[in-house]
Amino acid sequence: MSFDLILRGGRVIDPSQKLDGVRDVGFSGGKVAAVGKDLKPGSETEIRDVTGYIVTPGLIDLHTHVYWGGTSLGIDAEDFCRTSGVTTAIDTGSAGPGNWMGFRKHVIEKSQVRILAYLHVSHAGIYGFDKRVMVGESREILHMNPVACVEVADQNRDLIVGIKVRVGLHASGTNGESALDLALQVADEVGMPLMCHIDHPPPSYEHVIGRLRPGDVLTHAFRPFPNAPCTAQGTVKPEVLAARKKGVIFDIGHGKGSFSFKTTRNMLANGFEPDVISSDVHTLCIEGPAFDQVTTLSKFLVMGMPLDRVIAASTVNAAMALKRPELGSLKPGSVGDATILSIKEGRFDYVDVLGEHLIGDRKIIAEGTVIGGKWWHPKRSTRFKKLARA
Repeated sequence: MSFDLILRGGRVIDPSQKLDGVRDVGFSGGKVAAVGKDLKPGSETEIRDVTGYIVTPGLIDLHTHVYWGGTSLGIDAEDFCRTSGVTTAIDTGSAGPGNWMGFRKHVIEKSQVRILAYLHVSHAGIYGFDKRVMVGESREILHMNPVACVEVADQNRDLIVGIKVRVGLHASGTNGESALDLALQVADEVGMPLMCHIDHPPPSYEHVIGRLRPGDVLTHAFRPFPNAPCTAQGTVKPEVLAARKKGVIFDIGHGKGSFSFKTTRNMLANGFEPDVISSDVHTLCIEGPAFDQVTTLSKFLVMGMPLDRVIAASTVNAAMALKRPELGSLKPGSVGDATILSIKEGRFDYVDVLGEHLIGDRKIIAEGTVIGGKWWHPKRSTRFKKLARA
């Protein structure tokens, strides 16, 4: 077998294969070609020595806002992914049917990193999210455009993975769940999953998850009170347990206001881990409290979630939520993406959206990435030397 690239000697952690051990990873033709020991290079194979580092499937951040230049909350996907080890960024509703084509043409198609998207049922997506102007796009029902949303989603299935809606006091105001009604109809019509944002009531957390279907995603799942998933006594609400049993997917979506240590301690103490861990990175939280994907993953690691399950929550679990099994895995034939990580020990100050600080003893660091079978802009370009071909 001829390889374009071999990552040599790293600790490969791939939850999709229940694999944790020192292996080489070989890439060919933009895909994973083999995982094994002492893979044999060809005369043209690039070899990178990743001994002492962790190699995972390319990290997926299921909740980002990367419509840079098109919305005020959008960040640059390539800059973010380069420092976060993310190879697939999922934009969650920055664009709606009215501005989707601009997002596709001017951002997604030009990006070196993979961008997929949930299309917002609102005509212009999340258009009023800024430091000075904060307008919930679901507050005015006339801004919803379900007919065009169906048309655009159906015509762009290569990039659109689902439908997005935001409900809650801030996002939908006194309209409550009216936008959720429309979004569920759109999702049913196109046969796609729904991602639902929840902020302050109304509606209640319990009511929203009761309406979600198997495979739908509730983001901001570990948010603080009000609309937290746990009771004042620290138990998981029965409606939350019922929703998980039904097949609703629980996603973190950290962001500016949607993750608290208190909620997370309660949920983890009850054995309720998130299905997916995501950053919800945007202009108002990239400098804190979310920062990036690896910082969000680190918070769960230092709170006791095992490393393999932390990685699963940003790889195979996210891929299954997207219904894209070719992502989030290092199985031969999968998309040729990989992330190189290290875990530093020391004292690290983490903060949640309420300002609570937690001192952790470990931090996950993104060291480099492979995208489409090629070594892509490693964070530290001189750290992983090329080895001489055998």
